[in-house]
Formats: sequence, C-alpha cells, structure tokens
Amino acid sequence: MQDISLHILDIAENSIRAGATKIIVDIFENPGEDLLGVCITDNGPGMDEETIRKATDPFYTSKPGKRVGLGISLLAQAAREGGGKLEIESEPGGGVKLFARFGYNHPDRKPLGDIQGTMKILSITHPEIEFVYQHEKGKE
Repeated sequence: MQDISLHILDIAENSIRAGATKIIVDIFENPGEDLLGVCITDNGPGMDEETIRKATDPFYTSKPGKRVGLGISLLAQAAREGGGKLEIESEPGGGVKLFARFGYNHPDRKPLGDIQGTMKILSITHPEIEFVYQHEKGKE
C-alpha cells in the first residue's frame, strides 16, 4: 500500500467484517520526538492470545475461504520499514487495539496520505458504524 491511510482503511474494513460497530482512529504526530503513531481501536469480538500471535503472519487469516490475511501483516511491515513496530492488544469479547509506531523522520516511512478522504469513504460506505477520528500534531 502506498500510504498509511490505505492501511487504516483496510484495518477498519476488517474490524467491520469482524462485527465492530464503533471504530476509533487516533493519529499522533510528534516530530520533536520522532513519532508518528496510528492507533485503531474497535469494539468487535476481540482476539485470543493465539490469534494475536498469528495476526502478523501473512499466511494466517480468520476469514473463511481465504488463505492469506495481509491487512495486519502489511501494516506491521510498513511500521518496521518506517523505523517502528506494531502492537496489538485484545482479549476475547473486548475489541482490538492496534498501535502502529513509525519514526516520524524515518526516510522509509510512508506518507500519511488522504486520511480525511479515507474517513469520509468509511463513513459513507458504512453509515451504521460509529467512527471517531482524532488527530494530534504536536500540541494541537
């Protein structure tokens, strides 16, 4: 994927397919601390420990009839390539929280992209889902 907003779109679509009704997207930009953080939280069915361990494996998917699951694995790869990492917090019945950390000034970090367009597309195509978008840049 060419930019981070497309990763967000993919992860949000996965959350919706899993049964989430609320998705929160938080973006944290702090150039002074060399941090770009993307946190996606949903209220879906959550993951058990084994699923969390397997989630970054591109050859693992929980979708019936599919043999690969690239969404989380590609986001994890993008975070690593951008000088960061991906963390997953979840428990069965407790939703999922994905936090991708990037080096803000890392030369291989993908651009954020059209995050406003991404959120607009999600809102229009899924009016039944509650989306919350928050974006902090420095102290703003």
